[in-house]
Amino acid sequence: MTGKKNRAGRVLKYILILLLLALFNVPFYLMVTNSFKTTQQFVENPFALPAKINFRNYIDAFSKMKFPNALLNSFLIMLISVALIILSSSMAAYFLVRNKWRINKILYAVFVASMIVPFQAIMIPLVSIYGKLGLMNNKWTLIFMYMGFGQAFAIFIFHGFIKNIPLEMEEAALIDGCNRMQSFFIIVFPLLKPVVVTVLILDVLWIWNDYLLPSLILLSPSERTLPLSTYSFFSSYSVDYAPLMAGLVLTIIPVLIAYLLCQKQIIRGVVQGAIK
Repeated sequence: MTGKKNRAGRVLKYILILLLLALFNVPFYLMVTNSFKTTQQFVENPFALPAKINFRNYIDAFSKMKFPNALLNSFLIMLISVALIILSSSMAAYFLVRNKWRINKILYAVFVASMIVPFQAIMIPLVSIYGKLGLMNNKWTLIFMYMGFGQAFAIFIFHGFIKNIPLEMEEAALIDGCNRMQSFFIIVFPLLKPVVVTVLILDVLWIWNDYLLPSLILLSPSERTLPLSTYSFFSSYSVDYAPLMAGLVLTIIPVLIAYLLCQKQIIRGVVQGAIK
């Protein structure tokens, strides 16, 4: 009797997992199937399969989005921003953990508290200040903002992990002649690999898919990122949905390829982080 109950429970669990999998894949299904239709067919029945496979939408999207330029912009902004976030936040967290000063406790509390402030609350003042300083329409301004907005969460993650690293390991390195900086990069930072992978995944997805902040900073079409370049399918009174779907597929493909190439390292890092 107990065996039958366990078997029924497993079957129910698998059915629930399959239903959730199907539910989560509905948007992806709609995006891919409608990318091969015309806009009229999309409006008539978005759930129907395309009558024939037509790559015209992808050709139009590639051209209209200026895909190579937008891809390069997105890649540079994402790469530099994530690298600066990981480097600066790990060093800041290390400093806050290893120096037991009261001001450090206050700073850490401020970093954690800042995570609850929504971006929309500071969006208008931020744009107003940077606009008056003449710093709009600049990739480095956007990178600087991403670095600032990404610090709090990354420091929070690194802080909790560094606290569990034995201080004796660093003391041994100091006795061997290392200074604090060398001790961090030679001893501590390699041990942070699981947390680095976690921060890397979250920040890459955030920055690559972000639309709101780049739309406020990058005003010139030549500076647009991939999410911003999809705006070219919107006109004053209508939206060209079919090429837009193809453009969204093109936007996803680079991240998907990067995951497939690095999935072993990503999964290993996440598992190590879970074990820690």
